[in-house]
Amino acid sequence: MINVGIAGASGYTGVELVKLISNHPETKLCAVTSNSYKDSSLTDIFPSMRGFGRGFENLICEELDIQSLARKIDIMFLALPHKISMEHVPALLDHKIKVIDLSADYRFTNAASYESVYQEHTSKHLLEQSVYGLSEIYRNQIKESNLVGNPGCYPTSILLPLLPLLKEGLILPDGIISDSKSGVSGAGRTLSLTTHFCEANESFTAYKIGNHRHTPEINEILSIHAQQKVSITFVPHLLPLTRGMLSTIYAQATDNATEEKIRKTFHAYYSDEPFLRILDKNMYPAISHVRGTNCCDIGFHFDERTKKIIIISAIDNLLKGAAGQAVQNMNILFGLDDQTGLNSFQGPL
Repeated sequence: MINVGIAGASGYTGVELVKLISNHPETKLCAVTSNSYKDSSLTDIFPSMRGFGRGFENLICEELDIQSLARKIDIMFLALPHKISMEHVPALLDHKIKVIDLSADYRFTNAASYESVYQEHTSKHLLEQSVYGLSEIYRNQIKESNLVGNPGCYPTSILLPLLPLLKEGLILPDGIISDSKSGVSGAGRTLSLTTHFCEANESFTAYKIGNHRHTPEINEILSIHAQQKVSITFVPHLLPLTRGMLSTIYAQATDNATEEKIRKTFHAYYSDEPFLRILDKNMYPAISHVRGTNCCDIGFHFDERTKKIIIISAIDNLLKGAAGQAVQNMNILFGLDDQTGLNSFQGPL
């Protein structure tokens, strides 16, 4: 069994990790931590978890004490705020504990890019050994890693459909636009006026136009694969939904692109990937079709008139955009099938 610890278990992503690990046939959940709810049972924080026979009542949130954790866990999921993770990762690695960090602290190879939108990085040397945890793209590197920087939810929904087309020269690296929408849970449990029910309900708004912190993350990965600088236009929107994410992406096709080549490229990259679903012609993703799953649905339209490729992708922001992909990365790290512990469907029919 893989002995698991989850830091930040009282957040939306943290509790999704608790549920997934508790149902995973190859893992044992040995520790959960939370500064906000120290000494509280998970069932006191999330009453919906009562009475399932999985011992949730006995899971008491403790302090993140690495000396204590080192004696009982093999891997630590860090569902912590940016900057807090980097305070703990060096010590966890020193104690031979594998780390999957769900903050942005280890997603970048370029420390300056990280610092331009977050804060000073205090363990820059570890960026050289961290692996970007986009499971289907970096599988081989993840297998050999002890530190995985789990991607952001918006980047996951944008990079998965774009990277195959960019790498195969079917889209130009210039002029890419993503119009993306997320449910309110993407902002976490911290209270704010923007995510207040009365502000978000029956409304739809764009936010952080031109300065969203995921933009440098997306640009860095696109630039690596394009082998030149890429600057995407990314506009996020807040949907009056609890969970779910949909991105509509516009890219200019190259001269050799055809609808058939685009479809063949998606299938060549993803036909063997259990969580990537390429939809048939004239079929497009919907948030309700991926909610409660670790899937990313991708559909596209090739506009012959303008030579634009319009791609639609949908994910559950708390699963494929966070906890689900983190568990998928754990499976890859330990040589398990990607679907282990992730093949149940919890969404609406």
